[in-house]
Amino acid sequence: MRKRTLAREIALQALYQHDLHQRMEESGPGPSLEELEPFIQEATDDPEVRQFTRTLLDGTLALRAQIDEKIVAAARNWKLSRIAPVDRSVLRLAIFELMSEQDVPPKVAINEAIELAKKYSTEQSGAFVNGILDRIYNDIRGQQST
Repeated sequence: MRKRTLAREIALQALYQHDLHQRMEESGPGPSLEELEPFIQEATDDPEVRQFTRTLLDGTLALRAQIDEKIVAAARNWKLSRIAPVDRSVLRLAIFELMSEQDVPPKVAINEAIELAKKYSTEQSGAFVNGILDRIYNDIRGQQST
């Protein structure tokens, strides 16, 4: 498995933990990046994978409110709370990459997200994630061209 793909998988798992913990604590802050560090350390020995995982987690958590606004706007007729937790975490991770990771081509971020959704959620999740990310990417691209 490629290093960045592995980092995305680890970041997804950590974001999922963060989301579930936050929901159990009724909108509490959820675990911080420092509290997720043991999970990252246990998941891989590769320093490059760990660093990219931290970048993804830190950025996604820092921009979560903005990311969630984009999801709500793009997920027509879907409340954020109705989206499956894994799908929500996949979307957050991919949207962070689309918004902030200039060295990641948008098609790569979207395709990786689709594959993560298929692997960790349902077969239908891939199409759902693709539709949401396509709308968001087109919106971001439209804003950049103006």
